[in-house]
Amino acid sequence: MTFSRTEIVAMLDKHGLAPRRAFGQNFVVDANTVHKIARLADVGSGDFVLEIGAGLGSLTLALAETGANVVAVEIDNGLVEVLRANTKDLANVEVIHADAMELDWQPLLAKSKHWHVIANLPYNVATIIVADLLDGIAEVKHMLVMVQSEVADRLVARAGTDAYGAVSVKVDYWASSKIVGQVPPSVFFPQPRVDSALVDIRRRDKPGVEGVVAKELFALVRSGFAKRRKMLRRALDTIATPEDFVKAEVNPESRAEQLDLAAWGRLRRAIDTRLSTTTTSTRDSAAPSALGASTDHSTPSQ
Repeated sequence: MTFSRTEIVAMLDKHGLAPRRAFGQNFVVDANTVHKIARLADVGSGDFVLEIGAGLGSLTLALAETGANVVAVEIDNGLVEVLRANTKDLANVEVIHADAMELDWQPLLAKSKHWHVIANLPYNVATIIVADLLDGIAEVKHMLVMVQSEVADRLVARAGTDAYGAVSVKVDYWASSKIVGQVPPSVFFPQPRVDSALVDIRRRDKPGVEGVVAKELFALVRSGFAKRRKMLRRALDTIATPEDFVKAEVNPESRAEQLDLAAWGRLRRAIDTRLSTTTTSTRDSAAPSALGASTDHSTPSQ
């Protein structure tokens, strides 16, 4: 079961509601699209699904039909009451009234160590939500998210392409990703002015590069892309030395979009090695020698 365009418009009118641009609300009103998302999600009985931005519940109902346990999160005060009414007879659906940007995920996800995020994400926060879940919520092993096509391109982009950026490196570090479907504006109410796409993201068993601290790696990547038109020797002139580039086998005249994840990892490791060696040398030079510490230079008393 899902809702048609006519049913969604009628539901909104009945409750005095309207799509809110501030929340990036565009409701899917095409049953084929909803069922396609549920099918591509590849979930069933025993699986745990988190839906962010559940709206009136069209996708929620389709996911519930698979037998999966669904936690549907909705921020809108008006929509959440309609969502609760639409799912009240479904024992495998739990509705949470909360802002996904501020939610404490750990208690909510305590039921399982393996969660699927299946969602039509609000356009205005889609990138942030995907990045935050990858960074901080290890229990989320799989995402199938509908986002603006431009965002989808950035999430899956590879080095050397126009869409490649800092978020592309972050996604590649944590997960494999691919676009699995295109979605036209006509399936939404109201219709957005852009196309959408479905992105499948699956967390890796271990990060794409090892021997680095994720937070420090991402800080380096952001610094490089903050000045993406400049060569890296200039964009990172306060972070990386010429010797770091040589050790990492990275051309200092490259630009940020030319470095793949492996190259960023090598550069981060080279910087960290230098900083660690410098810190150790400074500490050793500042410590008193054993001889100096034990020798008494005072004048003997007469």
